[in-house]
Amino acid sequence: MNSFWHYLPLAIVDLSSLGHFNPLAIAFFVVFVGSSLGITYWAAQLTKSTSHFYTAGGNITGFQNGLALAGDFMSAASFLGIAGLVALNGFDGLIYSIGFLVGWPIVMFLVAEPLRNLGKYTFADVVAYRLRQTPVRIAAAIGTLAVISFYLIAQMVGAGELIKLLFGFDYELAVVIVGCVMMAYVIFGGMIATTWVQIIKAILLLGGTILLAVLVLAQFGFNPIALFAAAEAKYPGVLAPGKQVSDPLDAISLGMSLMFGTAGLPHILMRFYTVPNAKAARVSVTYATAFIGVFYLLTFILGFGAMVLVGQDTIKKIGTGGNMAAPILADFLGGNAFLGFIAAVSFATILAVVAGLTLSGAAALSHDLWVNVVRSGHANETEQLRVARFATMLLGALAMLLGILFKGQNVAYMVGLAFAIAASANFPALLLSMLWRRFTTNAAVASMLVGTVSSLVLIYFSPTIQVTILKHASAAFPLKNPGLVSIPLAFLVGIVVSLLDNEQQAQEKFSEVENRIHIGTNN
Repeated sequence: MNSFWHYLPLAIVDLSSLGHFNPLAIAFFVVFVGSSLGITYWAAQLTKSTSHFYTAGGNITGFQNGLALAGDFMSAASFLGIAGLVALNGFDGLIYSIGFLVGWPIVMFLVAEPLRNLGKYTFADVVAYRLRQTPVRIAAAIGTLAVISFYLIAQMVGAGELIKLLFGFDYELAVVIVGCVMMAYVIFGGMIATTWVQIIKAILLLGGTILLAVLVLAQFGFNPIALFAAAEAKYPGVLAPGKQVSDPLDAISLGMSLMFGTAGLPHILMRFYTVPNAKAARVSVTYATAFIGVFYLLTFILGFGAMVLVGQDTIKKIGTGGNMAAPILADFLGGNAFLGFIAAVSFATILAVVAGLTLSGAAALSHDLWVNVVRSGHANETEQLRVARFATMLLGALAMLLGILFKGQNVAYMVGLAFAIAASANFPALLLSMLWRRFTTNAAVASMLVGTVSSLVLIYFSPTIQVTILKHASAAFPLKNPGLVSIPLAFLVGIVVSLLDNEQQAQEKFSEVENRIHIGTNN
């Protein structure tokens, strides 16, 4: 076998074509955006009710929803962020790859079937099923919007850097372009358009990732060991843990957030309402887990490939967060044509995920707050659709603003924070409401609000905000991720308040919840 030193001279990359007008990249972009807008036009003809807008009428098959779930979950954080983290930090990037994946068994065994049998449009439907509607939906909407805001930051930052890399546009203009195209998808096509854009995006992303990984491994005789040896030779220590997450408590905290956060992500939970029954929900999770598992294994190859073939200094020249490692690797291995294709796939990834996020946020604002709180359930279809589309515009504007404010952050890290909020704000209340008879309205509200507020406060006082962004000497909270504190705190508050409280009606209705969880309904 050739020595791994044989591979090191390859790490010379011409950056002259990056950040300038790229006709091939534009051609791929035009094809994708034109196709997806065509899907939106078709979907708009079918989107006549709130059921179509939020859940595609419940007519998506298990296999289709599995692909769409994978498309919704495999975000810019996955493709761009994890590859960048691995390229710059080595082994520690694996904690994100594995962490994002291991949450799916929890979704499969604890969440998917009960959610489909109990809810209608949002996860708040499930939490509020046997509790008082108004306070639960307000608290759930607050948590949902907090999760979506942090998740949107990651997608918009990735989009801005990607379009800047390919077209030479200003970062801020790139963010605005993505926001406007995404709003067109959601406002006119709703969940039907979003689902099919996610399916197409999942197929493209898996295909592009497999092709890029094969090209990387071809440089090393299809021997991953040779790739890792070359990385260790070039950057000693990258195969050892500790470069990205050095504190064991931080590692545990991040792992908890990624694992439990998956089962609390509002845009993922919302997808289970698009299938006709609980069996299809289980089938969709099985397919999604398989697709996502293959994808995350390959992102590790891409990260180490970029580290060895492109080089860390080159990656940092394009962006300090490392988010453009995979596109630069594509340019190195396949030239402008492959860069254009990978960039179009990345753009598709961002648009599809942002559309799903915005749709779930619009559902929280319109279905949970407007229809069930402000209007007490008395709003006709036309009014509900109008409010949902207005909420989409508000969230689109928020996404653009957040993308501009958080320029330069690694997108995988930002999504890790969104998972921490989801695991703290949504997951404890969702689980306890389905499985514990004593759980009360006050406990649900307290758990969701404490989970949301504690995670946000601890993120603010973390080293990332205080030291990295605000340039203070130290941080009041030592962990980068708040999950180790905020998740148990949300569970504890929910349990303690329930034990101190007594809500007879909630207990009496628990039998109905149990029955519907296991048997479902024909409605």
